[in-house]
Amino acid sequence: FPFRLFPLREHGMNWRAKPLTCQEIQAFKKSKEVMQRFIRAYQLMLRFYGIILINEETGELKRADNWAERFQNLNRFSHNNLRITRILKCLGEMGYEHYQVHLVKFFLTETLVKETLPNVKRSALDYFLFTIRSKRKRRELVHYAWQHFKPRGSFVWGPSDKLLKYR
Repeated sequence: FPFRLFPLREHGMNWRAKPLTCQEIQAFKKSKEVMQRFIRAYQLMLRFYGIILINEETGELKRADNWAERFQNLNRFSHNNLRITRILKCLGEMGYEHYQVHLVKFFLTETLVKETLPNVKRSALDYFLFTIRSKRKRRELVHYAWQHFKPRGSFVWGPSDKLLKYR
C-alpha cells in the first residue's frame, strides 16, 4: 500500500495514503532503526532544498554548498512549501520539536533577513511558524519574524502591543 516519507495523522494530497494512528507513531518512536531512517529521510530532503543538518542532537542547520541553485528551485516551485509544511508537522509528531524550531528559524532568516527566498516568505509566516508545538518557542519565532519584517506596521502574525513588550 502507498506510504509516505513523512507520514501524518491527517490526510494529505495522496488520497490512497492512510493517516498515521497514535499507536503507529508510538511504535515508530520505540524503533531505533525507524527513527534513524526518519533522520536520514529528513537529511535527504534538506539536501534537496540546499540545507545541511550540522548537528543531529540540536537540529542546527546551515546552507549547503549548492544552496543558491537549490533556493532557485524553492523560489520557482511553490509545491515545495506544502512538502516543507508536511515535514515540519511530521517532525512534531515524531518528537523532533527542536528540529522544527531550527527549520522554521532557518526559513525566517532566509526570507526576512537575507531575503534569498522571497516566494517562501508567505508560507514561512502563514504555515511553517504555526507548526511549532511549543507555545513558548512559537512566540519566540513570531517575535523574531516581527523584528525582521518590513514594513513592521504590516506584520499581522501577532499583536504589536504584545510584541513590543515581549522578553
